Parts: sequence; structure tokens; C-alpha cells
Amino acid sequence: MRVGVVGLKMGLYLAKWCRQVGMDVAAVCDRAPDRLAAAKEQLPEADVTERWQDLLTLGLDGVVLANDFDAHAPLALAFLARGVHVLSEAAACTSYEEGRRLIAAAESSSATYSFAENYVLHPHVRLVRAAVETGEVGRVGLVEADYLHGMSPETVAALIGDSTHWRGRIAATAYCTHTVSPVLAVTDAWPREVSAFSVDEADPRAAVVMTVRLSTGALAVTRHGFLQGEPDSHWSWLSVRGSRALAESVRGPGEQAWSVRFRAEAWASPGGVTRDEVRVPPPLTLNGTTVERTAEGTVLLLQAFQATMERGEPPLVGVRAAVAASLVGVAGAQSLRNGSRPVPVPELA
Repeated sequence: MRVGVVGLKMGLYLAKWCRQVGMDVAAVCDRAPDRLAAAKEQLPEADVTERWQDLLTLGLDGVVLANDFDAHAPLALAFLARGVHVLSEAAACTSYEEGRRLIAAAESSSATYSFAENYVLHPHVRLVRAAVETGEVGRVGLVEADYLHGMSPETVAALIGDSTHWRGRIAATAYCTHTVSPVLAVTDAWPREVSAFSVDEADPRAAVVMTVRLSTGALAVTRHGFLQGEPDSHWSWLSVRGSRALAESVRGPGEQAWSVRFRAEAWASPGGVTRDEVRVPPPLTLNGTTVERTAEGTVLLLQAFQATMERGEPPLVGVRAAVAASLVGVAGAQSLRNGSRPVPVPELA
């Protein structure tokens, strides 16, 4: 499979993993000369260009979009119109109308749209999802998910206060898919209504909490932004409370953070004995080498994208789920503007 990559910050990282899973990175694009030079050094066989439009005419099988967070949809629409499979690395859309256009384009194209949401595939998320799917947890009532960075106040101010950086121009709720997508995947649900709250009114853009009513009737609480207590499992923490048990990633340092604590009370356990155990994810290997924990989700994601292009397997996270997760951030921003009142999310199932 011949693929192109647009955006060579996160994109260069993805390009290197594309090669390791067996894809041919045929072209790369970025507007920054230094990033193009770095890509040319690491991917000498790839065509390099400053214009993403140049990739439309290269006969690519697929494209990885890793450009600015809030600028993916226009590129995705163009590549889908050319029959090029799309893997989009950040927000699927920035508005309801943009989301509707993206769904229509993907569902009328000969190619597919995949959302590059590797957090759905992180080791601890897979363990929690397995506990839910086997029925051990019971009916899910409450889900909590964190995507947090423990940066200094000066670093945060420089990042979200920079109007030339996408972090400085997006809404505080926008970067939510690393929490929302795992919630939707684990519960097999859709978002129905969102209420958003600034964590600290003195610094409202730094961190937000959103409560999301799901189509199953469960409630999700997501926290993201810049707060102390950054989880070691790639900034991600997940907890699911069901009618029979609790499954949540361990709040511990290093390797512990990828494990999951499972607890079922005596009344819900065989033999009437409380179960309280830690489940450790098995290692993932690629080409005979163990993959580092932080990269497991990326490897599995790219393998799924390759299977979609080569064998027609359905996208791991398809266009409707991608738009739904992204629209939670859109609805959250509207909620913040309206005193944290609940805002509905359109039906996308």
C-alpha cells in the first residue's frame, strides 16, 4: 500500500510506524522547511512537497492526515473525492455542518475514512473493554476518562496563549476525543447530551470537565487539559463502574499505569468471595520485537488501516463515530458559552 503523510510533526512518527507495519510511505508534506528536511533524511525514498494538493495526483492508496488539529476535514473531503483512503489523526470536524459533509463524502466515496484514535487501543483501554464485553462489569452506569498534562503554568500559558498555534485557537473543550472515543468504544454507545465546566474560573481555558449522557443511559465524565497528576499511561486514565463490578486503569507510576484493577464485591463473585485483582496487559510484538507500551495503540491502529485498504475490512473507528466524538467538543464549547447548560449532540448512529 502506497500512502502519503500530511503534517510532519506527529506525522513523521506515524510515517515511521507505517513503514514498520509494511506500508510504503511514498510522499510526505509539510509547510515547514525544517520538517521537510528531517523527513527527507529519514524517508529518502519519499516525494516531499509543501503543498498537500500535490498528493492528490500521485496515485496513492491512502493518506495520513496529521496537519493542524482543526484543519483536517477539508483535506479529508478532497482525498475521499479522489478515492484515496483517509486516516485522520485529530478532530474529524469543527462544526455540525462540517461533520455532516464529512459523513456524506465518506459514505459516497469508493474509499474509506478511518479515525486515527489510538487511545481506543491503548493496553489499559483494551483490558477495560474486555471486562465490559465479557459481562463481568454488568450494565455500565458510570464511565470516567482523563486526558491530562501536568505542565508548569508558564508552559501552559505559552501554549494555549499562542494565537499562531492551533492550541491557542481551539475551544477548551475541543481536544476531547482521547477521552470520548474510548468511552464510546467501551460502552458501544453514542453521545446524546453534553454539559461542560471550566475547572478553574480564574483560568478557564486550562482544563475542562464534561458530563456526557450516553445513548445507553449511562453517564460519562471526561477531564482533559492541563492539570497536575498526569497519568503515566500516555496521559490517559479510564474507569468503568457497572452493576456488578469496577474496572479501571491503575493510578500508579510507570508500567503499573497500563494495568487495570478489577473489583467485584462478594455478592457478585463466584463462591461469595470479593475479587480484587490487577490485570496486566500481555506484550504486543511486531516483526519479532516487543512494542513499547506507548506505541501499541499506534501499531494496532495502522495495522487496522492497512487491513481496511488491502482487504476491505471496516474502519476501526469509522466516520460516524469520529464525527460523534468530535461533536462532543463542539457541543461542550456551546455549553460553556451558555453557562454550562446541557447541549444535545445530533443523532449519528
